[in-house]
Amino acid sequence: ATGVFSDQMRRLDDATCSEIIAPSQGVHIVLDNSFLPGESAVMVPHTDDGRVLFAVPWHGRTIVGTTDTPVHEVSLEPRPFREEIDFLLTHAARYLTKDPSESDILSCFAGLRPLIKSGESENTAALSRDHTLLISKSGLVTITGGKWTTYRKMGEDTITEAAMVAGLPSRPPKTQKLKLYGWSDRFDEVTHRSAYGSGLPELEAFERRNKKFAEVLSPRLPYCKSEVLWAVRYEMARTVADVLARRTRALLLDAQASIEAAESVAEIMRKELGRKRSWAKKQVRKYTELAKGYLGR
Repeated sequence: ATGVFSDQMRRLDDATCSEIIAPSQGVHIVLDNSFLPGESAVMVPHTDDGRVLFAVPWHGRTIVGTTDTPVHEVSLEPRPFREEIDFLLTHAARYLTKDPSESDILSCFAGLRPLIKSGESENTAALSRDHTLLISKSGLVTITGGKWTTYRKMGEDTITEAAMVAGLPSRPPKTQKLKLYGWSDRFDEVTHRSAYGSGLPELEAFERRNKKFAEVLSPRLPYCKSEVLWAVRYEMARTVADVLARRTRALLLDAQASIEAAESVAEIMRKELGRKRSWAKKQVRKYTELAKGYLGR
């Protein structure tokens, strides 16, 4: 299950296997919520080049996407192309309450889709988003393609195939009705803290006992210092990037604000993990370099 790197992984098993992945890049820009006030989203089914454009209220911001650009080399840190940013700004200006410019971008990020090839077509927008299962002669099971919204079915199909390859007895799947870790139905209002699920009362109790940890990391971000400790203690966060880019959405909501919060995050982590001050300084430098690629300019 290696996404856009599936062909590289398959070649480690069989150097003669044919490529099946047609990587496609999708880019999003994040703007202030004043560009799309209210709770309604906008979807434009046909832009100038036939792509779908959407603008959605998202964590107190407006997220605009997406692009569908074929790429020939895959990377762990894909970066938006200039023409993708221009495409989103130009089309967003037609439908939002005011025209966004490059300086309005709070964060700009790219992701790679592991689409399955269909002939020699370069039009990745037309390729299926269904997932594909492959079993090599040696018994390597590969799951690729698909999308986030079908992750459970992808997992079920993969485990079913892997069990068959291994000669294990067939068993009915249980995940269709299995609740995710942290599941809770106590939320009357959905906020970013809803993600803590059944652990939220413990987080809130910690903040009541330690008032300084109830302080926000930045006035432009919704996250508190307590959430840094939570990420370290319960979510295996070990770097500043783990906290700001992965356990929270700070990097995606406001890249510059996340850079400004990095020093505070590093200091909290340093004390919790028993690291040296030199570790914290190095972490801030590494994170700043990473986050600069999300500034959109």
